Amino acid sequence: MLDAILSRIGLRERPPVVSVVRLAGVIGGAGPLRRGRLNLADLARTLDRAFRLPHLKAVALAVNSPGGSPVQSALIHKRIRQLATEKQVQVFAFAEDVAASGGYWLACAADEIFADASSIVGSIGVIYQGFGFNDLIARYGIERRVHTAGARKALLDPFQEEKIDDVERLHTIQTDVHESFKALVRERRGERLKATETDVFDGDIWTGTQALEIGIIDGIGDLRSVMRERFGEKVKLVPVGDARGWLQRRLRTGTESGDYGLWAEGALAAIEERLMWNRFGL
Repeated sequence: MLDAILSRIGLRERPPVVSVVRLAGVIGGAGPLRRGRLNLADLARTLDRAFRLPHLKAVALAVNSPGGSPVQSALIHKRIRQLATEKQVQVFAFAEDVAASGGYWLACAADEIFADASSIVGSIGVIYQGFGFNDLIARYGIERRVHTAGARKALLDPFQEEKIDDVERLHTIQTDVHESFKALVRERRGERLKATETDVFDGDIWTGTQALEIGIIDGIGDLRSVMRERFGEKVKLVPVGDARGWLQRRLRTGTESGDYGLWAEGALAAIEERLMWNRFGL
């Protein structure tokens, strides 16, 4: 109590503050069946709060994500960099189990990136995953009827045989997104990259130890230890999360879980997310 009073009236030095923002989960637009996904709409308020704490020395991002939407990855990354520039605050990222694909995109918003020796980091590439059901519906005599205005409106329809033109078009889009990802990594990592671009940008993944060797992270370490080393033993780590009240969260949850007619789509969304984590053995 005495320390708090003395600090408040300026007679004792206040401890440095580091706000901690957790970026955990698949990255993508929010919806009734995709609760918990990382997207700018849900994170904007949290990020704003993280960068305006009193006596702030740095913002630490605890990243644990297998990736997801490149658009939401880019939007979140851009907002973090905008706030860091406006507030003149350093940003540190700490990869936990995985910071891959879009998860690594988020980590690149930091001035320095750390990971555990066994973290999975990288996957600087673009992937499309889907299923083909055309043989299945043919076996059961099901006729697929699709009517479009626009030759490519039914691009990669999973109930039709895959077309070479559709795949080529998809590759063109993927290449464009991949180039954006590569440009961002070049900008943020610069001369710290120690491997050839062919090796870094081929979509491969590495452990934290390997990632340090090729320069896509800056060190091995956990959030608490590194922040205490940088800002002293008395550094105050302040978790910053969802600022909505209890009633708002309950009302939102009730609304989202009340439509049982969407159970099939919800199951597919859950499978999709499970497969994304499974790619990294998690």
